[in-house]
Amino acid sequence: MKTTKFYSIFFLTLFSFCAFAQNTGNIYGKVTDKNTQEPLIGATVSVEQSTQGTTTDLEGNFRLSLPVGSYNLKVTCVGYQTLVKYNINLTSGNAQSVNFELQAETSALSEVTVKNQKEKSAIASDVITPLSVQSLTVEEIRSNPGGNFDVSKVIQALPGVAGTTGSGGFRNDIVLRGGGPNENIYYLDGIEIPVLNHFSTQGSAGGPAGIINTAFVEDIKLSTSAFNAQYDNALSGVFEINQKVGNSERLQSNIRLSATELAATFDGKISDKTNFLLSGRRSYLQLLFKLIDLPIRPNYWDFQTKITHKLGAKTTLNLIGVGAIDDFKFALPKDPSPENIYIFRNSSLINQWNYTAGASIRHLINKGFINIALSRNHLNNSLERYEDNNNPNPELQNLFSQSKEIENKLRAYLKKSQNGFTYSVGGVIQYVNYRNDFFQKIRNEVLDENGNIIQPEVAYRFMTDLNFWKYGAFAQVGKTFSNQVSLSAGLRTDMNSFTNEGQNPLKTLSPRLSVSVPFSSNFRLNAAWGSYYKIPIYTVLGFKDAQGNYTNQNNKYISTIHYALGLEYLPKPDLRFTVEGFYKDYRNYPITTLNNLSLANLGGDFGAIGNEAVQSVGKGQTYGVEFFVQQKLVKRNFLTLSYTFVRSKFGGQNTDLRPSAWDVRHLVSLIYGLKLNKQWELGVKYRFAGGSPYTPYDLAASQQNYLTLGQGIFDYTQLNSVRLKAFNQVDIRVDKKWNYSRWTLDLFLDIQNVFAFKNASIPYFTFKRKADNSDFETTDGQGIKSDGSNAIPVILDNLSGRPTPSVGFIIEF
Repeated sequence: MKTTKFYSIFFLTLFSFCAFAQNTGNIYGKVTDKNTQEPLIGATVSVEQSTQGTTTDLEGNFRLSLPVGSYNLKVTCVGYQTLVKYNINLTSGNAQSVNFELQAETSALSEVTVKNQKEKSAIASDVITPLSVQSLTVEEIRSNPGGNFDVSKVIQALPGVAGTTGSGGFRNDIVLRGGGPNENIYYLDGIEIPVLNHFSTQGSAGGPAGIINTAFVEDIKLSTSAFNAQYDNALSGVFEINQKVGNSERLQSNIRLSATELAATFDGKISDKTNFLLSGRRSYLQLLFKLIDLPIRPNYWDFQTKITHKLGAKTTLNLIGVGAIDDFKFALPKDPSPENIYIFRNSSLINQWNYTAGASIRHLINKGFINIALSRNHLNNSLERYEDNNNPNPELQNLFSQSKEIENKLRAYLKKSQNGFTYSVGGVIQYVNYRNDFFQKIRNEVLDENGNIIQPEVAYRFMTDLNFWKYGAFAQVGKTFSNQVSLSAGLRTDMNSFTNEGQNPLKTLSPRLSVSVPFSSNFRLNAAWGSYYKIPIYTVLGFKDAQGNYTNQNNKYISTIHYALGLEYLPKPDLRFTVEGFYKDYRNYPITTLNNLSLANLGGDFGAIGNEAVQSVGKGQTYGVEFFVQQKLVKRNFLTLSYTFVRSKFGGQNTDLRPSAWDVRHLVSLIYGLKLNKQWELGVKYRFAGGSPYTPYDLAASQQNYLTLGQGIFDYTQLNSVRLKAFNQVDIRVDKKWNYSRWTLDLFLDIQNVFAFKNASIPYFTFKRKADNSDFETTDGQGIKSDGSNAIPVILDNLSGRPTPSVGFIIEF
């Protein structure tokens, strides 16, 4: 309540003396050929519904000064399709970086000059991958209601994308078309970043808060099928995150302060040939959660940088870095409710840090370019859990994991356009180091009344230090014919020096083919087929048995075959309708040796997944249909609406396919934005997801082992046989900007779950506690026995539903 009053007074004070001032802002950027990356000289950059504009210089650069506000920019160039980018929000504080990549017309130059050029929206599909591609601009990311400047949360509004609704919606696990979160790959300016979130689950990419600074992002492209053969290890999706280039004229900054974090970003030029971006962020969620009396105390930092240096007229060097430091602890709440005490007992203490650093060189050649990238990423993940987390006694520790994943990567490829064809060839070589010191106690020693052992202690420990090579090669070719029919074909293979079949390139030979056929100037039919492979995660490969052998060395690459068919309708460049059906057939999916369960049916939470013996004999399938409508900013409104029906089923060896942890069936997402007068903006987002399946508890086994594990044991004979209730959430965001001569103030209010919908996570198994919650209640009034036989089992609903407001401001200068 005190915090609410403080922010109310703060906002009223600012409103009382801030007056609206109309000033100008700057837009800068570059126009290049999409396929060759050559700068386009003399391209016209104009403001829609205005006479203002400019042309690009000898290096393809342009600059515009305009009154502050939202604009749509259109670029035209002889021999190229016209391209429009929408909702560019111009302020007086920071200049906006907007780059354009134009697609060459397929007709001869003489024909192009005598006909109207086709106008193309930035949301239209790619020629090389014409299917299952969605994109987000920087403004859509920043203004996303409930996104709280988090790239991972914004992505969840796209069709076919679900978060882990079974966790109450607070995590950022990206589930694409029914595939697991670890089936996606993420690239930042062409450098792969395996960790996208704070407190990431090892063996996956999910976590509660994203790492990427949205102030760096220019756009994001998501491909959910027909991946370019350039990308390895993807089964469900490829995310390409492109960062802007630092301001070449002056140093500029922005500071963001909200209810959960403080972030600072700086960009500018070091010299005439060198530009930079630099940011740091500090959360204080631990203070907020203490204020609202939650038992968890998450705390994190993250850092990001990019340096761009021109080595010559045709050669550019990019250096990038992104990293995070995470600390997850607990404290006894003032209200010791059964739910809070369960969270305190069940959760693991997490100490985690990670970074990715890389350098890439792009050199332009005749009708193309060569790109070489060298990078290193490192994840350090430490987990600890005790029978009493408040008094961590080493003798009562039931989980310990000290794990490291290190990858060193060299990627190179060449891309050229010649005689109407666009083709690329290249390869990658990686050196992997995975280390893990792992201990887990399954059950304490159980004694009878005379001190005799009834059941011995069950615990498992292993240490691994795994080093091996991964390498692969690819080729991709595409062509758009004069009748606008586009064809694309690719071939890829991947190998490694560790698994038994890893040296055979034929085992992972993965062809893919896509076609796009126009019915008219507005309709296109798109189809794709492709085969994709992914090496099992390191927590699986590095597992050792009691004799110290790598049990899972005989695992195969996970395989999936995609089939997709879609129809795209663009009545206007700013309006897009798509409908797309998809089917994915999985083979060689890891299943547990102990229970014959697919890892896809187990899901993933904090900690690590796959630390056990598995076999590559599982199967699975996901299928469904997507509908999507996207209206870019016209006048004052923009809208996206998507509906996805998806089924996701996996099974073990010789078992029926069962609903996977990601089988939510129905997904709905709606975002509406409204630009008002005097720099007011309003955004509303609604998300719906069908209930996630989960497995009920084995009550007898749970009662016997709860005091040791701090959690229940699932009854896998009833695998994913029950479902949570459907997930609903409405988020709103309100922004008000004031623009002055050299700086901008943006006040915002972002509220997640504004209507306080009660969303369910998997319920808790625990024991009934006394009225004052001081201890467990027992059936005989005596102290609780070590095997829990005199305890009273209880299943606690796990509901979350409080609105989460984030109020704050951004200062640009």
